[in-house]
Amino acid sequence: MRFGLITAAGACAILAACGGPETKRADNYSKATKSAAVAMLAATRVSGEQAHKIMHERHEGMESVGKNNKVIKRELDAASPNLGTVRSSAAQLANLSARASGWFPAGTGPDIGKTGAKPEIWQDQKDFVGKLAAWQKAVRAFNVAAKGGDVNAIKARFADMGGTCKACHDKYRSEMHH
Repeated sequence: MRFGLITAAGACAILAACGGPETKRADNYSKATKSAAVAMLAATRVSGEQAHKIMHERHEGMESVGKNNKVIKRELDAASPNLGTVRSSAAQLANLSARASGWFPAGTGPDIGKTGAKPEIWQDQKDFVGKLAAWQKAVRAFNVAAKGGDVNAIKARFADMGGTCKACHDKYRSEMHH
């Protein structure tokens, strides 16, 4: 169990290593780094209570991502968007996206319990890790734009981020009916 947690932490570190907006490391997210992240995620297998705990955290995290996106969309569609609200939600998304790297270890798929995560996540981990990294990069760019005052730039980065959400959801998310 301890090895699995250490391995999961390593995978998170590798995915997080693509850096923040203050660096160009996100643009240099190499194939080797993605391969290493895939290998670590594949080596990390959780089970039992730990798997259910991670699945719950993933579900709650994704629910929060969705709620924050709705708040942002509502504000950006308004005649006079409340940029304080947009900034707050953007910061929450940045926090959630950083944590998302640890939400998909092996053993947390639909064969374990109710989840919107399709088995293809673990069958094509290299592609999934790439899509997750693209979303994380887009969230960071959106968060940087939200800190500024250029509403058009904020809207553009929000649209970019939405495109990365869709790319992943189209392939890796099942509809869940609560």
